[in-house]
Amino acid sequence: MKIDSLKDWGVGLDKPAIIAGPCSAETEEQLLETSLRLKEVGINIVRAGIWKPRTRPNNFEGVGEDALRWIQNVKKETGQKFAVEVATPKHVYEALKHNVDVLWVGARSTTNPFAVQEIAEALRGADVPVLVKNPINPDFALWLGAIERISNVGVTKIGAIHRGFSSFKQTKYRNLPMWQIPLELKRQLPDIPLICDPSHICGNRDLLFSVAQNALDLDYDGLIIESHRDPEKAWSDASQQITPEILGTMIKNLKFRTATSEDKDFITILSELREQIDHVDKELFDIISQRMEIVEKMGLYKKQNNVTVFQKDRWQEISDSRNKWAGELGLNPEFMWDLFKLIHDASIRRQEHIMNTPIEKLDVTAK
Repeated sequence: MKIDSLKDWGVGLDKPAIIAGPCSAETEEQLLETSLRLKEVGINIVRAGIWKPRTRPNNFEGVGEDALRWIQNVKKETGQKFAVEVATPKHVYEALKHNVDVLWVGARSTTNPFAVQEIAEALRGADVPVLVKNPINPDFALWLGAIERISNVGVTKIGAIHRGFSSFKQTKYRNLPMWQIPLELKRQLPDIPLICDPSHICGNRDLLFSVAQNALDLDYDGLIIESHRDPEKAWSDASQQITPEILGTMIKNLKFRTATSEDKDFITILSELREQIDHVDKELFDIISQRMEIVEKMGLYKKQNNVTVFQKDRWQEISDSRNKWAGELGLNPEFMWDLFKLIHDASIRRQEHIMNTPIEKLDVTAK
């Protein structure tokens, strides 16, 4: 997959890239004032929702094509570039006709491979940067597949937007960050620019700074943040938008770190610490391997005695003791429990395999 770096996109972006603007383009006057104030704090690429896919009908769903004409007028006056979301081939054609500089595929579209393919076909032959948001639900394959579909039609100016994932859990976030998913995307596609959308992750302006800083600490390539001239009166997503001036202050307070250091002492010490981590990780793998050998013996013993794989009383005992151990060792109980559940689930599957395999085909021996 050929992916161009941000600086080669021809729209004035480079790491760290900051894109900002209102959730929705509401009026031409609102768009112009917000854009001018954003320009004063150094924002040269403005995001603006033209078509707004809403969960339920009868909500504000964007101005539509009229706003594209506003964008043309604002671009002439301010010299800024613009980014908009597209959800259909018609959106793509209209946006390109009105010289929109950057397009993005939204989270709801990413969930539907048919919709992404139609958008991709409309982009065939177009020389425009395209950002792909992660799907609403934590489905890595859908996100990667959407990026591949856009790439397959010849788009090389392609990036990914991490906007968090929906969850039935009640948390402080509108959408859980689940940082491991975008980091896995970056592992598989190391050249793809990765942009964080803290506005949609947080859903609350009070959390924006911490999430934005966390993304930068994880070496993201930039941020896309919702900013409105008067957030409290915004027609959509009022609670997660900030004024251009507050955005400017936030950017000044963010720490933009480098991916590495040329300092010789730093390189030496970091190398030593990494060797220690590798050694400990190897020990962890050895211990898990030993645990699985015991699990197999237990599975065979249960099979021979016609006992179920899972016993709820034992599971409760495990739950209580493992959480207690985490607390005694000063470890985060929630993290350790999540980790242990993965190990336990793998153990259950291993024993289920033993239950469903004839004795003569098993290599384990119960003691």
